[in-house]
Amino acid sequence: MRYISTRGAMAPLPFSETVLLGLAPDGGLLLPERYPQISREQLDAWRGLGYAELAFEIIRLFADDIPDADLKGIVQRAYRPELFGSAAITPLKRLHDGIAILELSNGPTLAFKDMAMQFLGQLFEYVLARRGETLNILGATSGDTGSAAEYAMRGKAGINVFMLSPDGKMSAFQRAQMYSLQDGNIHNIAIQGMFDDCQDIVKAVQNDHAFKASHRIGTVNSINWARIVAQVVYYFKGYFQATAGNDEKASFCVPSGNFGNVCAGHVARRMGLPIDRLIVATNENDVLDEFFKSGRYAPRGSANTWVTSSPSMDISKASNFERFVFDLLGSDGAAVAKLWAEVDAGRGFQLDAEQMRRVSDEFGFVSGKSAHADRLATIRQLDSEDGVVVDTHTADGIKVARELRRAGENIVCLETALPAKFADTIREALDREPPRPAGFEGLETLPQRVTVLPAEAGLVKAYIEQSLE
Repeated sequence: MRYISTRGAMAPLPFSETVLLGLAPDGGLLLPERYPQISREQLDAWRGLGYAELAFEIIRLFADDIPDADLKGIVQRAYRPELFGSAAITPLKRLHDGIAILELSNGPTLAFKDMAMQFLGQLFEYVLARRGETLNILGATSGDTGSAAEYAMRGKAGINVFMLSPDGKMSAFQRAQMYSLQDGNIHNIAIQGMFDDCQDIVKAVQNDHAFKASHRIGTVNSINWARIVAQVVYYFKGYFQATAGNDEKASFCVPSGNFGNVCAGHVARRMGLPIDRLIVATNENDVLDEFFKSGRYAPRGSANTWVTSSPSMDISKASNFERFVFDLLGSDGAAVAKLWAEVDAGRGFQLDAEQMRRVSDEFGFVSGKSAHADRLATIRQLDSEDGVVVDTHTADGIKVARELRRAGENIVCLETALPAKFADTIREALDREPPRPAGFEGLETLPQRVTVLPAEAGLVKAYIEQSLE
């Protein structure tokens, strides 16, 4: 299995090379030359597997340069019941109306990002040890990627983490999870701006090839292909849990800002998993909803990005969207590069009617949006009717799923995080504190360590250099 760039100007690479690369040298994102195709016999054989066993079977198709015994060890260390609270790893629960919630937030940082990040932490350590190298990870977070990455990488040999977050834009719980870590290899940087500013800085540093090479810069954001591969696994597991047999179809509703989570569903569907529709749920930052309804993709910039009560989706520039457009355009890297030159210039692009027909008919995408009043109403309704408390992002997903559900459609909503991470909005909706898992008492009162910087890539590079001296 070899990997190419969405912009067409990179020689194919094996999986292990992509793990440490982040962005391709031409500024594109990495994708396999082809998606593995899953037979009915494989689906039947996989249906009864535990999570780690299933992860091994799926990831080995993409990571065929890692010996099977080594890969088994990586996934077994990543997906341990003691890390995720149960042998199921990702339990599924049905609401009274038949919509299902796939629980993805039982890991160390109470968010779905743990599902990929625990794998990535083990994978980085393995690849670096095999190569005798070190890695300095530069990442950006809108709330959950950062803590998941830091908890997965803390204390790992040969790894430093530099995590950018938008200053003052995350919940108090999210800030405390990250900034309270005192490990010497963890560096938190609060950027004076929005998540899109943080993401732009990561890409600017990735595209400074001399700095990237001399300082061994890698990334844990969903531009890293290994993260997408790990997320593909829970679509298969969720499908098996939500259906009685492999003749059935299921749809997935995914709260989405950066398109990484739902991109993994797109990959699973292309592999042959019987997914009916992929339902994209946005918040007030509805750039993706605008695209799926009109064919217009026009990121609005940080100055026009709303600060909302589902902050992990306060994003107007969806990095992983480029991977989907590459598939939509028939793997035409030159065409993708041309479109993203328009995006980078602030103009965006418009797809035609035939391309948009394929988006829905061939690729199964539809979308909807949710606002603050919607998520409050959904949280209250779920609490009243099902005795279930969900976080704000998952509420966005359930609102959109109910709005777009077709008769008899089996929809699985992907849980984003546990409600404890967004206590202010839960209190507003329910007039009480959200349930808080054991071990997180007093988190917000712990000493915090963070450096605040303006949104300038040069200052971030200088900070990295100083920290590594």
